[in-house]
Amino acid sequence: MLWTLLKFVIYVAIVVAAVFGLMFLIDNGGTGMADAVVTLNGTEYVLTPLMLAILLLVLFVGLWLALKLAGLAIAILKFINGDETALSRYFDRNRERKGFEAMSQGMMALASGEGRLAIAKANKAQKYLNKPELTDLITAQAAEMVGDKKKAEEVYKRLLKTETTRFVGVRGLMKQKLDAGDTDTALQLAERAFAIKPKHTEVQDTLLQLQAEKKDWDGARKTLSAKLKNGSLPRDVYRRRDAVLALSKAAEITDDAERAAAFEAAIEANKASPDLIPAASMAARGLVEKGKKRNAIRVIKKAWEVHPHPDLAAAFAEIEPDETPDARLKRFVQLTRIQPDHRETKLLKAELNLTAEDFPEARRSLGDLHETDADARVLTVMAAIEKGEGSSDAVVKGWLAKALTAPRGPQWVCDNCNTIHAQWQPTCSSCGAFDTLSWRTPPQSEVVLPAGANMLPLIVGALEDRSDEVVPVAQETTPEVIDVTDASADPAQEEEAPAPQVEDAEIVEDDKPAETKA
Repeated sequence: MLWTLLKFVIYVAIVVAAVFGLMFLIDNGGTGMADAVVTLNGTEYVLTPLMLAILLLVLFVGLWLALKLAGLAIAILKFINGDETALSRYFDRNRERKGFEAMSQGMMALASGEGRLAIAKANKAQKYLNKPELTDLITAQAAEMVGDKKKAEEVYKRLLKTETTRFVGVRGLMKQKLDAGDTDTALQLAERAFAIKPKHTEVQDTLLQLQAEKKDWDGARKTLSAKLKNGSLPRDVYRRRDAVLALSKAAEITDDAERAAAFEAAIEANKASPDLIPAASMAARGLVEKGKKRNAIRVIKKAWEVHPHPDLAAAFAEIEPDETPDARLKRFVQLTRIQPDHRETKLLKAELNLTAEDFPEARRSLGDLHETDADARVLTVMAAIEKGEGSSDAVVKGWLAKALTAPRGPQWVCDNCNTIHAQWQPTCSSCGAFDTLSWRTPPQSEVVLPAGANMLPLIVGALEDRSDEVVPVAQETTPEVIDVTDASADPAQEEEAPAPQVEDAEIVEDDKPAETKA
């Protein structure tokens, strides 16, 4: 823009200077200025300054015409000698120069963010060059820059007519449909673009994401195989994502007749990616149904070595659903001795000992998690321990009140947008990213509680004679604690897996924050 303005200023200055000079010569008639004397064949010619200026101008124009005529003569000679395009090249040379100059200016305007100027220069270049495959792309991108989506769509559709520019047109339309939220049309365009250029990485990723969103697992696996074949995906990442797709397809099977096939798919997914927790859990359940309990134990232990998780503990409990709490505690030793210092292992041991009513051992198993890594689940377990050891209701309510204001702890969080999900799924429900969910503690961007919330446990504990007023805070959670500790009241509860207690701890928090905010 600055260079264009500078050229315009220089052009205006030259024109103004020439006009003023000519007016000066006409008005003064050469007064006060020396005349020029030209001798030609012994004859002297006296030229006034005005006549000299006119003569120089005529000579300049004549020289320019002579050069043009010489170029035309050369082109005619070449044409006579058999060069059929010599004349057309001669007449088109100037147009091409202007056209390429305009296109260059359009590209510079596009790069500098001047969309409307880029469109004008592209139109000028098209006028001189008549090469839409060069100018339409500038026009389309400039139209998108200024927000004229209708014009951009028209240009992209024109690009579809030419084989050399068809991919650019399809890709441009695909991105427009994605921006507009029309994923169905975008998927069709992505498939078409992939057929034209199967090695294009961006198209591969877009197609894979759209197929995963539409739950086209078979199509997504084919796209993933193409990425591996074309060298745009490492083999270890391919195994992981292929396992995710296989598991996603298996998880959608609800027909009992196809249940065996679903478990087989989960087992294959677990073999391909042993660290995929949902695959390990589903594969273990499938192996138990087939009577292969040892294989199921091996699958869970291998996944636990990589990443301890409550879902793995729940699947491990389902291997022997009818065992007593003491028998379960002994059987779980083969799992809890793996990564004994992991917080999930400590929580699992504490919950197992709670079910077995060994409250001192539950406290020892929990260690100092309530001080160093406290979350709602840890604090709820502490409340259950206090209740089981016979502490007063004020102490139990104090732990439960702390749980209300504590973080939720590890959850399924999208690595791309940090959206929290209740359950694992192959694509993020918020940003649509594929295979980005990981089990971790989300960033602390949750509700910031007032400073007085830290005093809530003390307040609740002090109101023993007015417990009716705090029933909405703690009464719904206390029965869950009693269910955990009073195992002898219901033998069926002794045989439940420790995982439901984890869910109870989460429910406590889910039910209460709304009342706390109110």
